[in-house]
Amino acid sequence: MDLTTSPKPVDIEASGLSAERLVRVRDWMRLQVDSKRLAGLSVLVMRRGVPAFFGTAGLADVARNKPIAADTIFRIYSMTKPLTTVAAMMLYERGLFQLDDPINRFIPAFKDMRVFAGGSRGKFDTVPAERDITFRDLMTHTSGLTYGFMESSQVDAMYRAAGVDFQTAESSLKEVVEKAAGLPLLAQPGTRWNYSIATDVLGYLVEVISGEPFETFLKQRILEPLGMADTDFFVPEAKQARFAACYTRGPDGTPLLIDDPAGSRYLRPRTVNSGGGGLVSTAADYLRFCRMMLGQGEADGVRLLGRKTVEVMTRNHLPGDMADMGTAKFSESTYVGIGFGLGFSVMLDPARAQILGSPGEYAWGGAASTAFWIDPLEELIVILLTQLAPSSTYPIRRELRVLTYQAIVD
Repeated sequence: MDLTTSPKPVDIEASGLSAERLVRVRDWMRLQVDSKRLAGLSVLVMRRGVPAFFGTAGLADVARNKPIAADTIFRIYSMTKPLTTVAAMMLYERGLFQLDDPINRFIPAFKDMRVFAGGSRGKFDTVPAERDITFRDLMTHTSGLTYGFMESSQVDAMYRAAGVDFQTAESSLKEVVEKAAGLPLLAQPGTRWNYSIATDVLGYLVEVISGEPFETFLKQRILEPLGMADTDFFVPEAKQARFAACYTRGPDGTPLLIDDPAGSRYLRPRTVNSGGGGLVSTAADYLRFCRMMLGQGEADGVRLLGRKTVEVMTRNHLPGDMADMGTAKFSESTYVGIGFGLGFSVMLDPARAQILGSPGEYAWGGAASTAFWIDPLEELIVILLTQLAPSSTYPIRRELRVLTYQAIVD
């Protein structure tokens, strides 16, 4: 879909969104740049199949004075996770595993896992896992695995010491996964929601079960069929001029460069391709993926999943919401009133979440403040792309949610 041209007023009217109210989104985007919160950003809003709003503001690369464009390539980090989960569910639809199957059926290193029970990294106690980790545990982040960067537990510290980092490792998916399997779990499987390397392990399972390299499966079965030509685990030389810089909040509050696009590790292929956070993409590409999900597994005549599969993926699989299961706050949301499906967060109750939205809306975001959500009730897709890490720096996702939903007038 071409995002370089603005929609006609009649298109906006057909979407049920107010053109006058959508101006507030553009004003908000300019404010993010003018206030130095963000170097630049891109926002896309589609409703009822109509691209009612697409706007860019600011710079993709401050040092080179390069503006954000319709085809700017962004690091989408954890917005990779839904694609990896779709890849796994495509194998599930072929009858190659069940959601309650133990993953050690395919990765023996996960047999007889132990769970951290106290102590320090040098001397700690463990207890046996009460049951095996299942595929659903991975997809819902209830596996007991964790992330080293969370820095909130002794197990996180063990991950850092052992080099369990799919973003920086230069060995193989198998090697990093097996390192993780050799460390204790943070919690008993199925008992706690904890953001983790689970989707990276799922990417390795895609590789093992399919018999193809994970990146090959993703490209040939999802990216190419959907026409996501700019989505990959690296940026080829011909596209590097379109690649955005990445920033963090500097001491003076302005964006501080942390990854120069001219020297980024994303400029070359890697041996470890992270299913949890390794992809780069564009607004147009990610829209294709979102349209497939909103289309219950199909977009533009290409079907990746069956309708019932999408339905089960986008339902809450937790006994309550994420806050009930003890999640640490790692973004601007507390996750009260929000559950988790297979690869996506799921809105349960907008009143409890204290944000505009609809029950059944599903979403996720990335470490550099990117985000998307899909609202089947409103036939709505929203994509936010920017490059500011960490995602908890400013509540921009929540602000954009309000600005989007307030524009619905039908």
